[in-house]
Amino acid sequence: MIHRIITEPLKLLLTQFPAVVLLGPRQVGKTTLTKYLLASEEYIYLDLEDDRDLARMENADFIFEQYRNRCIVLDEIQRMPDLFRQLRPVIDRDRRPGRFILTGSASPALVKGVSESLAGRIAYLELSPINLLEAQQSGIINQQLHWYRGGFPEALTSASDEAFVRWAENFLRAYIERDLGLLFGVNLSETIIRNFWYMLAGQNGGIWNAESYANALGVSGSTVKRYLDFLEGAFMIRQLPAWYVNVKKRVLRAPKIYIRDSGLLHALSRIRHADDLPLHLGVGSSWEGYVIEQIYQLKPGHLELYYYRSHHGAECDLILVDGITPVMAVEIKFSLKPRLSRGFYIVLEDLGISDAYVITPTEEHYPLDSHIVVTGLQQFLSHLQRYN
Repeated sequence: MIHRIITEPLKLLLTQFPAVVLLGPRQVGKTTLTKYLLASEEYIYLDLEDDRDLARMENADFIFEQYRNRCIVLDEIQRMPDLFRQLRPVIDRDRRPGRFILTGSASPALVKGVSESLAGRIAYLELSPINLLEAQQSGIINQQLHWYRGGFPEALTSASDEAFVRWAENFLRAYIERDLGLLFGVNLSETIIRNFWYMLAGQNGGIWNAESYANALGVSGSTVKRYLDFLEGAFMIRQLPAWYVNVKKRVLRAPKIYIRDSGLLHALSRIRHADDLPLHLGVGSSWEGYVIEQIYQLKPGHLELYYYRSHHGAECDLILVDGITPVMAVEIKFSLKPRLSRGFYIVLEDLGISDAYVITPTEEHYPLDSHIVVTGLQQFLSHLQRYN
């Protein structure tokens, strides 16, 4: 089992809160991690996607009282959103920490019926696919393999690229045909989901234009935005917002859209072998999205991520912001000899940033000028984790 960085924060939350919700996409390892943490304890595990356990939870108050001295694990909590309401009085009667671990594959904010506030009683934590630093600790997974296959455990540890492709295609088919609608308790068109996902893959890292997608899919702008929200709520895509605070120039404000897991992106793009990736037309946007997702997962909590683009040619792939202060600019280049446009230097001037990096696929590390450093992803991530 690959050690997950989230393990220690999860343990800490279980010593403080009566209930902890572990969120993340399907098959990312939520159940495996939960059972690993509780291996030395007595606990009750209920899988709410199992009809037998679902039936048992029809009398949830009895279960909660009968096993009040054990940790109760409720897997795939979105199947019974009413449990959030039922948990409130149970927790208020006994606020001992670590009583409940809930796992979910959908953002609670988008699940029908989740309206009960559990503020102060419950903590949320997201388990993302295995990141680069976790993967490299195994000693057998390098950056190229991780980038190509992404971070889902079964995909990453597949015996071959062919086995990875089979896994990814079946994973995507399940989400399209069944899982996405089931997660949120809504009826969704398989055709729209499938075409929308392929469009997003083809324009990975593109600036969101609801009208363009709506016209291509033959639906309204509100419908396509709804589908985007569901994909984001299922942890499949990420919206990178534009930075426009305290900016005097006219800048773009629509977000960029990325498919979060690079392995799923490559399956959607029909890239069937790792050796084919560097030659693919979408390799630049794939590398950009991969780097941004790794930074999202490993950045300090006080930093937020944005992109910047003005109507006058200033452009930067990634801006790291502390509060309302831009502190770092990152350009992402799939090149051994990266060249920066004048627009990147304008960004540094516009935002007053003196700490800038260019991230390339190699691990070379050298100064480009007095305040811009060319570096590899692993080195940048290690530096970022020490950033205060």
